[in-house]
Amino acid sequence: MEHVKVGIRQNLQQFILLVTITAFIGGMVGMERSLIPQLAEKIFHIASKTAMFSFIVAFGTTKAITNYYTGYFANKFGRKKLLVIGWLFALPIPWMLMYAPSWSWIIAANILLGLNQGLAWSSTIVMKLDLAEDKDRGLAMGLNEFAGYFAVGMVTFLVAYLASTYGLRPYPFFVGVVFSIIGLVMSIFFIKDTRTHMTAAAVTAGSEGELKNVFWGTTLYNKNLSAVTQAGLANNLNDGMLWGLYPLLLHAKGFSVAQVGLITAIYPACWGIGQLFSGRLGDYLPKKKLLFSGMFLQAFTLLALSTASAFEFFIVLSVILGIGKAMVYPIFPAAIAENSHPKQRAQSIGIFRLWRDLGYPIGAILTGVLADVFSLQIAIIIVGSITLASAFVIQTRMRASRQ
Repeated sequence: MEHVKVGIRQNLQQFILLVTITAFIGGMVGMERSLIPQLAEKIFHIASKTAMFSFIVAFGTTKAITNYYTGYFANKFGRKKLLVIGWLFALPIPWMLMYAPSWSWIIAANILLGLNQGLAWSSTIVMKLDLAEDKDRGLAMGLNEFAGYFAVGMVTFLVAYLASTYGLRPYPFFVGVVFSIIGLVMSIFFIKDTRTHMTAAAVTAGSEGELKNVFWGTTLYNKNLSAVTQAGLANNLNDGMLWGLYPLLLHAKGFSVAQVGLITAIYPACWGIGQLFSGRLGDYLPKKKLLFSGMFLQAFTLLALSTASAFEFFIVLSVILGIGKAMVYPIFPAAIAENSHPKQRAQSIGIFRLWRDLGYPIGAILTGVLADVFSLQIAIIIVGSITLASAFVIQTRMRASRQ
């Protein structure tokens, strides 16, 4: 078998390239993060929150299913091929958003975005876990998620500025044209596949720790894997709500487009920056403690968000919410990797990300219905309560040691 070098330092060039590509992947989401709800209201005149959030349902469902198949096919076809295919799906997205004549085009663009994110982001996660040593998984995921979500925040702010200066379309979406072309070129010409790293690790590990049924073990039967998986779903459920409701809540409070862009950008930016530290902490502190604390902090902030009114209060809450997200997000895949066999790791990561990203459509549908039937505040309170319950599932079900 070809000799492979394991470790971030030993593969530094490839690791940095993968981190950079992850930033471009996150930028594709940031491109539309604060603008699509405004397009729905101002361009397409959609009043129903349930109908408006259909773009999140399309994105989240597609991404979730794609995550699963990316994990399933990563060993069979290689990580790099899936990464390149993911970028090919990204190329038409900004053009569709710029010139969409109807809301159905926005839905179609978000289906492509889900394919892009599921294939490309999942591939970079698996590849970084392949390259990193066991003791550095938290650091690897912290750097990965920092790059992606810091880019989400920065691009969210950038496109909000462009929209306030030049209008909602077409100029803010040109950033997506740049990201998709650069991401594709880098993936084709500079990235090397890491499948051989997985093969070498699997030989060393033997058969200990293999699950008889990877899907059900990750979803339900393995206590550690299933506890992490349900928390991932709850995390993205509340993020799906925030994606759709947060800009609308802020506009209802009378804030300008620029102020809404600033508040909605701070949340993912703090989420991204915080992961630089929380990912590394996960290599030294019990992952269970970080996951419980992060989910609890998110729940507390969401419940406080339902009563907020002042601009400064929203800024503070966005910072705290971003910190809560940062405490859990890089720990999720690191904990899955820690509790899965190398041969099954990519598949378990894919299954985890399937359930995690199903949180987007579940959150969008649930909060859209609650907002239409009751109010924005009631929707936020209920989702905050679900997040709190998830924190206590982590506390009661997850064990500190590998099973």
